[in-house]
Amino acid sequence: MKRRLAVLSAVPLLLVIAGCGSVQEAAGNAANDAASKVATAATDEVRKQVCTVVEDGLVSASDRAALGGLVSAADAAGVPAEITTPLGRIADAGDKVPADSVDALREACGA
Repeated sequence: MKRRLAVLSAVPLLLVIAGCGSVQEAAGNAANDAASKVATAATDEVRKQVCTVVEDGLVSASDRAALGGLVSAADAAGVPAEITTPLGRIADAGDKVPADSVDALREACGA
């Protein structure tokens, strides 16, 4: 009888331990999902800012400065190379903005 009680008293403990694993897994999944959503939002925001500047195909000196300021943010946010590569070229170009890089950005933004 004592043996049966000992086994039965262990059952709730096993359920609690199993439940803790499920809770931990659910919490980990929720954290990963939240981190993924934040990263996607950051990528989308940087992409939007870049695309807004080159939308009309004309890049002024102040536009070039704004784009130059977005290079590190785009890299950090994981913006695709189809945007970061021409963005970097524009930032490094100095006074003469390369038209092919502006065109490449506009094309990437339209995609």
